[in-house]
Amino acid sequence: MILSGIRRPGKNKWQHGRDRYSWTCWTDTPKKNIEERMDNNIIENFIRKQKVAFICSIDETGFPNVKAMLKPRKMEGLHSFYFSTNTSSMRVRQYLNNPNACIYFYHKGLIKYVGVMLKGKMEVLTDQETKDMIWRKGDTMFYKGGVTDPDYCVLKFTAEAGRYYCDLKTESFTIE
Repeated sequence: MILSGIRRPGKNKWQHGRDRYSWTCWTDTPKKNIEERMDNNIIENFIRKQKVAFICSIDETGFPNVKAMLKPRKMEGLHSFYFSTNTSSMRVRQYLNNPNACIYFYHKGLIKYVGVMLKGKMEVLTDQETKDMIWRKGDTMFYKGGVTDPDYCVLKFTAEAGRYYCDLKTESFTIE
């Protein structure tokens, strides 16, 4: 299987439209290398449309832990993703102990399932500039002390590689 994108039937690019269940996969297009087969912009657009991200950390005993979160507050292509969280959380302790991480996004239709997993490193950022960058007006509901709350921090995920899934077909890719 060679992947060259995902599209709605009759369209030249991804579109969500009214029919949430009409995603299809472009497959079996012969290309010379991964860069020609996989358009990272298509994957980026898919991720931007998802409302939930699953972030994964490694606990003290070496087992993976998964948590659903709201979609990233900020994205820099497929390279960097920014999430807000509590400094006191278990997840922050796990990332400080072991920065290996992955994030996962998916769309489930009636018949088709599309997923993207990205592997990389998670940093815990507490500098004020980064906290200001992703702060939103309603965040005081979670962080009573506002943008300077010591229990408010930013998780920055830097992707190194990924894996794409659609219609029982998968393809790995790297991120540069």
